Amino acid sequence: MTITGGSALPKDDIDRMMRDAQDHADDDKRRREEAETRNVAEQLQWQTEKFLAESGDKLPAESRDQINEALGDLRSALGGTDLEKIKSAHEKLAQVSQQAGSLLYAQQQQGEQAGPGTAGPGPGAGPEGAAGPGTGAPTGNGNGPDDVVDAEIVEDDKK
Repeated sequence: MTITGGSALPKDDIDRMMRDAQDHADDDKRRREEAETRNVAEQLQWQTEKFLAESGDKLPAESRDQINEALGDLRSALGGTDLEKIKSAHEKLAQVSQQAGSLLYAQQQQGEQAGPGTAGPGPGAGPEGAAGPGTGAPTGNGNGPDDVVDAEIVEDDKK
């Protein structure tokens, strides 16, 4: 903490404030870590719920059940205050989601090898890993309006 300028506070008050800030630095660090852990876990929860809504029907029932169980564990952990429980539930959900994404990716590869026109999940099918949400991977098959086209605009002053 830095206190500068023409403060109307007496030097004793400034010294006391600096000691208080140093004394509570560990508490601040712990609260920050807890907030960051919760945010990351909530983000994974949201991504996985979105993945299930979009591609859950393409997953085997066993994989869906594993994801739903892990999601339930994470939700209940987020409802409490145990940081280690949140971290372990987050880790479990991340692992299960990645396995499901890999499974969908493998199904897509088999569908492409079977020939064009076969139905299968798109490249953006899996959560975390396997080109899932948040990975920056483009979605679509190269023929849709969502494809990005790199272009340059040149203004011609001659009219």
